[in-house]
Amino acid sequence: MRKRLLTEGAKELSYEIREIVKKANQLKALGLKIHWENIGDPIEKKCQLPGWIKDIVSNIVQQNPSYGYCPSKGVLSTREYIATQTNKLGGAQITADDILFFNGLGDAIATIYGLLSLTTRIIGPSPAYSTHSSAEAAHAHTAPITYRLKPEDHWYPDLEELENKVKFNPSIAGILIINPDNPTGMVYTREHLEKIVDIARRYGLFIICDEIYNKIVYNGAHAIALAEVIGEVPGIALKGISKEYPWPGARCGWAEYYNRDKDPQFDEFCRALDNAKMIEVCSTTIPQLTIPQVLGDTRFAEHRKALNEKIGRRSALINEILSDVPELYFNPTYGAFYNTIVFKDGVLNMKQKLEIQDKKIRELVEKWADAAPNPDYRFVYYLLGATGICVVPSSSFCSDLQGFRITLLEEDETELRHVFTSIRDAIKAYVKS
Repeated sequence: MRKRLLTEGAKELSYEIREIVKKANQLKALGLKIHWENIGDPIEKKCQLPGWIKDIVSNIVQQNPSYGYCPSKGVLSTREYIATQTNKLGGAQITADDILFFNGLGDAIATIYGLLSLTTRIIGPSPAYSTHSSAEAAHAHTAPITYRLKPEDHWYPDLEELENKVKFNPSIAGILIINPDNPTGMVYTREHLEKIVDIARRYGLFIICDEIYNKIVYNGAHAIALAEVIGEVPGIALKGISKEYPWPGARCGWAEYYNRDKDPQFDEFCRALDNAKMIEVCSTTIPQLTIPQVLGDTRFAEHRKALNEKIGRRSALINEILSDVPELYFNPTYGAFYNTIVFKDGVLNMKQKLEIQDKKIRELVEKWADAAPNPDYRFVYYLLGATGICVVPSSSFCSDLQGFRITLLEEDETELRHVFTSIRDAIKAYVKS
């Protein structure tokens, strides 16, 4: 080509959560049964939506207007409903005009980071959720800027590190929070959130809070919404129905703008987001139409409670199986449906392996292991080849920590126990090899 097509930032776009699937499918083609623990899709794990939610969707599908475009910012009646629910929290007050719908939060994240000036940075947590960290790094044409979540302290953020990085890096204009957190399953305390808001206030930053898992909490936890603690600091909360209903295939998420009247640059940024969606015309109509009916139904709270209790029981079972493995940092989860499990320093190296009987599978895994960028990748490849269990290396989440992320979505408790007992036994064999 006469001109280079890709920007320098394109190399930062990665999504190991799905990349590992390519390798797993190669082993599946060789006859290996795969246990998918790589991606957070409840439907893939046989989660069943109740009939009344399906009836609402079916009834809307029968209405001819549902097949048309909606307003660029989203269905007005849905935005009015959402604004009313947010305002009931008693914190930031918004109107329907402060809400913008996207085709899933991946669309929202790409648009938000894509509109930032090249010299403007958003600092986010590490381990990082790949969609955020890749989009931020790609827009900046360099590695993402992160603050540490501490495995030795329940995965809570290192607030001293966060403030120091903000203080000494004037390019940072915003702080990203994911609450409950993906990939760690940590739920922020009110105290931690208030301290982050205070940092943003003192240094003139805005906050992005990804709250896609805000209603997925269990074992006594409660997720505080950004609207409750934001005060007068500008902020954007990202929400959606993919995990709440759950309906990931709907690709339906939205942004809520807080305090856009407090800062003219932030207000201009929000207008740019609105205009970007206007150029696309609008987001999908049918999923938006379901929101007031589903979330406003008295049956929804019980439906979500039952799902959360199931996830909580799975969390407890995984805790029972893995928490006493001495080579690991293990924290029980309280939100979302993931856990990141980290090996202690020095446990992993680039020579360890697991026995694999099938020659073709063994040769393929050895080839991947020899090219592994980090020791946790090597462990993940051997775990996959030896047991068929597909997990994601934690170093792929923009982190120096060596470990792996799992999900808490397996509906069959017998299968769940088998998978995590197999992981435990594989860890014991691997570290001794």
